[in-house]
Amino acid sequence: MAVEARFLGPSRPQTLATILAVSGGEGTGDPQRLFKGVASLSSATLGDVSFCESRSYAKALAESRAGLILVTADLASHVPSSALVVVCASASLAFGQVAALFHPPRRPAGTIHPSAVIHPDALIGEGTEIGPMAVIEAGAQIGRDCMIGPFALVGAEVVVGDGCTLHNHCSVHHAVLGKGVVLHAGARIGQEGFGFAMDAQGRFVTAPQLGSVILGDGVEVGANSCVDRGSLGDTVLGPGTRLDNLVQVGHNVRTGRGCVLVAQVGISGSTNLGDYVSLGGQAGVSGHLHIGSKARIAAQAGVIKNVPPGFEMMGSPATPKLDAMRATLALQRLGAASRRPSKPDAD
Repeated sequence: MAVEARFLGPSRPQTLATILAVSGGEGTGDPQRLFKGVASLSSATLGDVSFCESRSYAKALAESRAGLILVTADLASHVPSSALVVVCASASLAFGQVAALFHPPRRPAGTIHPSAVIHPDALIGEGTEIGPMAVIEAGAQIGRDCMIGPFALVGAEVVVGDGCTLHNHCSVHHAVLGKGVVLHAGARIGQEGFGFAMDAQGRFVTAPQLGSVILGDGVEVGANSCVDRGSLGDTVLGPGTRLDNLVQVGHNVRTGRGCVLVAQVGISGSTNLGDYVSLGGQAGVSGHLHIGSKARIAAQAGVIKNVPPGFEMMGSPATPKLDAMRATLALQRLGAASRRPSKPDAD
């Protein structure tokens, strides 16, 4: 059994005309020609749609048996004659849009499982689906057409906007979610932040965490990621921001629009990110910093000072990319020089 048949159900055949309309690409051929599904370059057959956006895959592109291939203009000449060519501004974006035609996301069924525990004071929007053993506490407000997965917890007074998806075992406390927010399995939103002080006897005393979490429209939080609530103000993830799996966002952190935090990123409390900031895997950011809009932080970088807008930083401690690369090359040269055998002294 094919993977898509097992997990996604049967594919929905699409015409060339529909594919062109959705992808925004340019191509020629019989508008009514049907394609049965999507596949990789190497596994596709004449009934499949595939894509290529990197010259690294030029050989696989030339050998592909796909019936239609979405490409950028610079790769069009590499498409085999057996395939229809559709030229797009972004082949990967177009492929994502086209793939959703063949395998559209599941819509909420509007049913509430008998084992779900819903407080009488909670408000549930029309069309929302609530799965087995989910818990909705007092005063919670869940919008229209949401999906609340098995064992998910929506805490007291939490607000969940229309069209949100909370996958299994995630929990939400002290939070307001915008429209179309997605929380993947095991995500934790609004738990107490890591704030404490030491008293005269050397004991740690937890500081009250009195703020909330605000997730903008379209925010996605990956599996087992955590977003702590604010200590006094709010922790805010701007619209469209995406967190990969295993990301930690500390209390009072604020991000702008469309930020991307890749796996195992950690951001300490009260740091602000501008719009469209990206942090590579395992990057760490100290607290009370400002990362300017469109800055790019490389994987495993350690950021300990403010980053101006548009800068690319790498290394630990993080420095501008070119400086970090020069320093690395210098260290490599020193290492290589130390390994060279010394010349014998002249007589």
